[in-house]
Amino acid sequence: MASVTPQQVQDKIKEYIDPYLEQDLVTAKAVKDVKVDGGKVTVDVVLGYPAEGFKAEMAAKLKECIESLADVSDAAISISHKIDSHAVQKGVNMIPGVKNIIAVASGKGGVGKSTTAVNLALALSAEGATVGILDADIYGPSQPRMLGTSGQPESDGSSLQPMNSYNIQSMSIGYLIDEETPMIWRGPMVTQALEQLLNDTRWKDVDYLIVDLPPGTGDTQLTLAQKVPVTGAVIVTTPQDIALLDARKGLKMFEKVEVPVLGIVENMSIHICSQCGHEEHIFGAGGGASMAEQYDVTLLGALPLDMAIRKDVDEGKPTVVADPEGRVAQIYRDIARRVAAKLALQKKDFSASFPKIVIQNN
Repeated sequence: MASVTPQQVQDKIKEYIDPYLEQDLVTAKAVKDVKVDGGKVTVDVVLGYPAEGFKAEMAAKLKECIESLADVSDAAISISHKIDSHAVQKGVNMIPGVKNIIAVASGKGGVGKSTTAVNLALALSAEGATVGILDADIYGPSQPRMLGTSGQPESDGSSLQPMNSYNIQSMSIGYLIDEETPMIWRGPMVTQALEQLLNDTRWKDVDYLIVDLPPGTGDTQLTLAQKVPVTGAVIVTTPQDIALLDARKGLKMFEKVEVPVLGIVENMSIHICSQCGHEEHIFGAGGGASMAEQYDVTLLGALPLDMAIRKDVDEGKPTVVADPEGRVAQIYRDIARRVAAKLALQKKDFSASFPKIVIQNN
């Protein structure tokens, strides 16, 4: 039997388009090695995004594709991931222990942004990444309740240890004050608190730090855009016209400060009656899709108006961990893969690769 060449294998792999990268794996530089031994082929794929929930399906499709070559009797596919740091705004220093920062924002409150942020963080973790979440809502911190975490973080007087829950690291002003204590602070104090929470937390080898922003386009968002190394932003909206109007403002703010918008999540997209199964677009239909088309960004996914999503976060066990095999958790994981894949296609940050020049007086 004639032997197939590695080039023929690569050409065959090009026929498979990764649904998250939206390009073939050879073009995406994810195919690291192709070995041919007679009729046996071994392919090593290293993705730039975590995809534990999709690896088996991808491997099966690649195997089928390669084994369709006449001279191949068996194909073994190895799929892993390596998450790199990606470029941020100019003149902003990276945070020690953090590779990428993803801001989750909304133009207005009440669209489920914090619920989306915590489930996105947990979904990225479930896909195989090391994840942290920073609750940047100083006035209304909700992540401690959503993560079911209580108590105060350990401190050495100058830095804070992140809290741990469901395998993700977290930090919030909510850990440092009583739950019912109102934060009666002016803007400068809020922005200083945000910077301290971010910079003084000893994040440990975090691939993605999710920042749950307060709604709007005020001081906190501006501080984040000017002083925090943000790799990308995710906009959360509902299909409702008034929510979309404010979401557009958030999107334009990130564009102005040169933070790439990775896409839009449409929350409360459709209500499915728990009694009869009737589907109804309570907040309108297609708003997120039309906004994504208008601004040439990706619609990352649409989530239903589901009582379980609300109930799960209220009980401190978000849906991705409360019902990991359920439909809603799978939607969150699909969104997580899209977010991470979008990020993987961006320009990498090589600052850590260059040695620092130190001048010594001998």
